[in-house]
Amino acid sequence: MTRVEWESLCDGCAKCCLLKFEDEKTAEIFYSDVACRLLDLRSCRCRDYANRKARVPDCVVLNPRNLKALSWMPSTCAYKLVAQGKDLPDWHPLVSKDRRSVHRAGVSVRGRCVSERDVSEEEAEERIIDWA
Repeated sequence: MTRVEWESLCDGCAKCCLLKFEDEKTAEIFYSDVACRLLDLRSCRCRDYANRKARVPDCVVLNPRNLKALSWMPSTCAYKLVAQGKDLPDWHPLVSKDRRSVHRAGVSVRGRCVSERDVSEEEAEERIIDWA
């Protein structure tokens, strides 16, 4: 798969851009409704995608080699689905031919999260959600 093909798998849901917390006892991952400071909450796209790793050191740059180790990726993630040999859902932009279909299907974080710029770290830990 070329880099362009790999990048085209992203459906633009931005769930991977939500802050996540790990239970130290169980290793269970919990999503919050707090998004990375670089996420444009309207478009669900990174404001500085090319430099995201430099600006947000914790940002994980997905690639075919590290995908299997990222168990926290959402079940709807196209990268994960393709790796599992599953079909993309009808709302995926590669299937629907419409970048907005992920939002219309209610799969994206659009309208359901806040930026980490607007909450304290302590507040973020209290904003655990179960829709991601």
